[in-house]
Amino acid sequence: METSIGQRIRHKRKEFGWTQQELAKKLKDVSHVAISQWESNTTKPNAENLYELSQILGCDFGWLLKGEGENTNVLFLADPENKKIPILEITQLEHWHIGIDIPTPIEREYLMSNIHKHSKCFALKVLDDSMKPDFVEGDMIVIDSEQKPAPGEFVVARVDKDILFRKYQVESSVNGEAEYFSLTPLNQDFPPFSSSRHSIELLGTMVEHRIFRRKR
Repeated sequence: METSIGQRIRHKRKEFGWTQQELAKKLKDVSHVAISQWESNTTKPNAENLYELSQILGCDFGWLLKGEGENTNVLFLADPENKKIPILEITQLEHWHIGIDIPTPIEREYLMSNIHKHSKCFALKVLDDSMKPDFVEGDMIVIDSEQKPAPGEFVVARVDKDILFRKYQVESSVNGEAEYFSLTPLNQDFPPFSSSRHSIELLGTMVEHRIFRRKR
């Protein structure tokens, strides 16, 4: 249970899948350092900041301030474009199979999206450098478990016992259907995998990519 203003801010921010930098950009004259201090309860946002936070995070002002009432804004949720996508851990996919309900996120974290088939989607955080430069550690990807990939699209798959995020490429086909396919990293320091040599189960196709704010 979120017992402090800082914990409640952090809970709602992570529900959207935003970094502290991304939330700061949405606020007026607020730095990511201030967000960090609020979430650690080092300092507290003023009344104007709290009101602005309640609007951006789609939650009730009273809940954000005192933990009273609901942690969601009824008007915000009434918007049919806003859907919750569960943010899963890699370990939750190790024994999950398509056709079974999407697991409940371990940390109760969700990403808000306007994806139509939200009940068939899940989100994952990129954890390594295998898909650099397009995808870096910390980026968030949304996967549609029912979407079949086309050549060149990005997928999440179980390869032997590992969960990998890779580019899908067809090696050979029969009557228009892929006979063998490969999963290729964008970073050449990582190896590709072929369904002709490995046991590969496709778990879904990427339909959305959210990136951190990056300095050049």
